[in-house]
Amino acid sequence: MFSYRHAFHAGNHADVLKHVVLVQLLRHLAAKDTPFWVIDTHAGAGLYALEGEWAAQRREFADGVGRLWERTDLPPAVADYLAVVRAFNPDGVLRHYPGSPFIVLRHLREHDRLRLFELHPNEHRVLSRNLEEAGREAMQRARVQASDGFDGPKALLPPPPRRALVLIDPAYEDKRDYARAFGTLRDALGRFATGCYAIWYPQVQRRESLDLPRRLEGLSGARWLHASLTVSRSSPGGFGLHGSGMFVVNPPWTLRAALEGCLPWLARTLGQDAHARAGLRESGDPGAFRPPGAPRYPARPR
Repeated sequence: MFSYRHAFHAGNHADVLKHVVLVQLLRHLAAKDTPFWVIDTHAGAGLYALEGEWAAQRREFADGVGRLWERTDLPPAVADYLAVVRAFNPDGVLRHYPGSPFIVLRHLREHDRLRLFELHPNEHRVLSRNLEEAGREAMQRARVQASDGFDGPKALLPPPPRRALVLIDPAYEDKRDYARAFGTLRDALGRFATGCYAIWYPQVQRRESLDLPRRLEGLSGARWLHASLTVSRSSPGGFGLHGSGMFVVNPPWTLRAALEGCLPWLARTLGQDAHARAGLRESGDPGAFRPPGAPRYPARPR
């Protein structure tokens, strides 16, 4: 269970989708004076060296954030996201990639709080060290627990300010993670129905990967927004990540317009073949988002 290292995948197309959505959620929460909490169930190491041993092995970031780095035609939501990544690369060279914990820290104010769970012993150790090196304010606002993130929200919900974002982002290395992610969300909604919940999932050749978004969209009484980004056809052998999705329960009213303005662009820019496409579905809206006259978003010529 401890073989997963996110550094292999840092900054890839799935991170781009996940973090574009995350930044929009954080910007909305920070627009009001009332404090908020963020709970990250599977935090990882928090900050990744793209020239380091792990990320350099696969260089997945090259077909993710790397394709965006020099672009000058960024949609607003992508520009917001890339501005956060640029803050960790002040010399303009893409060397570091912030994971969800450090993206969150960029948006926290004095009274906002971040609660992180990471069970992997190496990841937990690196995350703790990264937070210490980030300084006193980061240590004051963030707490890290070396425990199972699927169970973590139970003791924290509802949070004291009654405003919170819960990010459920497991590795899905174990096929049981799909059912556990769904169970964590359902339990959390029972404890704190008005919270905002963001669930990331991979598009892989596994039955559980297809079942999870269907189960999420079938949540009784929930208001949700479901964004997906597919960058390529699934491999003939069934291996590899060909896309991902972000499912948001109780999304802010601003999120749909922000994603409509960038998902087609991301599919064109990050697409690796003619199967690249983006989707956007909302509770009460059975159809996926497609601009008029464009049923697919073809890949950018390479």
